[in-house]
Amino acid sequence: MSEETKNPRREPGESERKKKTREEKQIEHMDRIRRTLAASFLGIATGIISFYLQLQEDPLTGILLVLVAIIVQKYLFIPLRKNMEALGPKDWFYQGFMTVAFWFITWTILRTADILTVS
Repeated sequence: MSEETKNPRREPGESERKKKTREEKQIEHMDRIRRTLAASFLGIATGIISFYLQLQEDPLTGILLVLVAIIVQKYLFIPLRKNMEALGPKDWFYQGFMTVAFWFITWTILRTADILTVS
Protein backbone atom coordinates (compact mmCIF):
# COMPACT_ATOMS: atom_id res chain seq x y z
CA MET A 1 0.00 0.00 0.00
CA SER A 2 1.54 3.31 -1.02
CA GLU A 3 1.81 6.36 1.23
CA GLU A 4 -0.90 8.26 -0.70
CA THR A 5 -3.48 5.51 -0.18
CA LYS A 6 -2.80 5.32 3.57
CA ASN A 7 -3.55 8.98 4.16
CA PRO A 8 -5.37 10.58 1.22
CA ARG A 9 -5.64 14.02 2.90
CA ARG A 10 -1.91 14.50 3.18
CA GLU A 11 -0.22 16.38 0.41
CA PRO A 12 2.59 14.50 -1.30
CA GLY A 13 5.87 15.77 0.15
CA GLU A 14 4.27 17.13 3.33
CA SER A 15 6.37 16.14 6.33
CA GLU A 16 4.80 14.47 9.35
CA ARG A 17 6.26 16.72 12.07
CA LYS A 18 9.23 18.92 12.57
CA LYS A 19 11.96 16.89 14.21
CA LYS A 20 13.12 18.34 17.51
CA THR A 21 16.77 18.70 18.28
CA ARG A 22 18.32 17.14 21.34
CA GLU A 23 18.57 20.55 23.04
CA GLU A 24 14.87 21.27 22.46
CA LYS A 25 13.94 17.89 23.93
CA GLN A 26 16.13 18.54 26.99
CA ILE A 27 14.59 21.98 27.53
CA GLU A 28 11.07 20.53 27.34
CA HIS A 29 12.02 17.73 29.72
CA MET A 30 13.45 20.19 32.27
CA ASP A 31 10.28 22.30 32.01
CA ARG A 32 8.14 19.24 32.76
CA ILE A 33 10.34 18.39 35.75
CA ARG A 34 10.03 21.95 37.10
CA ARG A 35 6.24 21.90 36.70
CA THR A 36 6.06 18.57 38.53
CA LEU A 37 8.27 19.89 41.33
CA ALA A 38 6.08 22.98 41.68
CA ALA A 39 2.96 20.82 41.99
CA SER A 40 4.69 18.50 44.47
CA PHE A 41 6.00 21.27 46.73
CA LEU A 42 2.68 23.12 46.70
CA GLY A 43 0.88 19.89 47.59
CA ILE A 44 3.28 19.18 50.45
CA ALA A 45 3.00 22.75 51.76
CA THR A 46 -0.79 22.61 51.56
CA GLY A 47 -0.80 19.29 53.44
CA ILE A 48 1.33 20.77 56.21
CA ILE A 49 -0.88 23.85 56.43
CA SER A 50 -4.00 21.67 56.52
CA PHE A 51 -2.55 19.61 59.36
CA TYR A 52 -1.45 22.55 61.47
CA LEU A 53 -4.78 24.29 61.02
CA GLN A 54 -6.34 21.04 62.30
CA LEU A 55 -8.70 20.72 59.38
CA GLN A 56 -9.75 17.16 60.17
CA GLU A 57 -13.02 18.53 61.63
CA ASP A 58 -13.76 20.59 58.52
CA PRO A 59 -12.44 18.83 55.39
CA LEU A 60 -14.08 21.39 53.08
CA THR A 61 -11.52 24.00 54.12
CA GLY A 62 -8.70 21.59 53.27
CA ILE A 63 -10.20 21.00 49.83
CA LEU A 64 -10.49 24.75 49.30
CA LEU A 65 -6.83 25.12 50.26
CA VAL A 66 -5.87 22.53 47.63
CA LEU A 67 -7.92 24.34 44.98
CA VAL A 68 -6.15 27.58 45.88
CA ALA A 69 -2.78 25.81 45.56
CA ILE A 70 -3.76 24.56 42.09
CA ILE A 71 -4.76 28.07 41.02
CA VAL A 72 -1.56 29.54 42.51
CA GLN A 73 0.45 27.35 40.14
CA LYS A 74 -0.77 29.33 37.15
CA TYR A 75 0.54 32.54 38.66
CA LEU A 76 3.70 30.82 39.87
CA PHE A 77 4.59 29.80 36.31
CA ILE A 78 4.47 33.41 35.09
CA PRO A 79 7.62 34.56 36.98
CA LEU A 80 9.25 31.23 36.15
CA ARG A 81 8.70 32.14 32.47
CA LYS A 82 6.90 28.94 31.56
CA ASN A 83 5.14 28.75 28.23
CA MET A 84 1.54 28.90 29.44
CA GLU A 85 0.05 28.54 25.95
CA ALA A 86 1.69 25.14 25.55
CA LEU A 87 -0.19 23.76 28.57
CA GLY A 88 -3.43 22.10 27.57
CA PRO A 89 -6.26 20.69 29.68
CA LYS A 90 -4.39 17.39 30.09
CA ASP A 91 -1.35 19.22 31.49
CA TRP A 92 -3.45 21.22 33.96
CA PHE A 93 -5.25 18.05 35.05
CA TYR A 94 -1.84 16.47 35.72
CA GLN A 95 -0.72 19.52 37.70
CA GLY A 96 -3.91 19.43 39.77
CA PHE A 97 -3.70 15.70 40.34
CA MET A 98 -0.09 15.91 41.54
CA THR A 99 -0.98 18.72 43.94
CA VAL A 100 -3.97 16.83 45.37
CA ALA A 101 -1.99 13.59 45.65
CA PHE A 102 0.90 15.20 47.54
CA TRP A 103 -1.52 17.15 49.76
CA PHE A 104 -3.39 13.98 50.68
CA ILE A 105 -0.25 11.92 51.29
CA THR A 106 1.38 14.62 53.43
CA TRP A 107 -1.77 15.30 55.44
CA THR A 108 -2.36 11.56 55.99
CA ILE A 109 1.21 10.92 57.16
CA LEU A 110 1.09 13.85 59.58
CA ARG A 111 -2.33 12.78 60.91
CA THR A 112 -1.15 9.18 61.38
CA ALA A 113 2.03 10.29 63.15
CA ASP A 114 -0.03 12.62 65.37
CA ILE A 115 -2.48 9.83 66.27
CA LEU A 116 0.37 7.44 67.08
CA THR A 117 2.14 9.96 69.35
CA VAL A 118 -1.08 10.86 71.20
CA SER A 119 -2.01 7.23 71.94
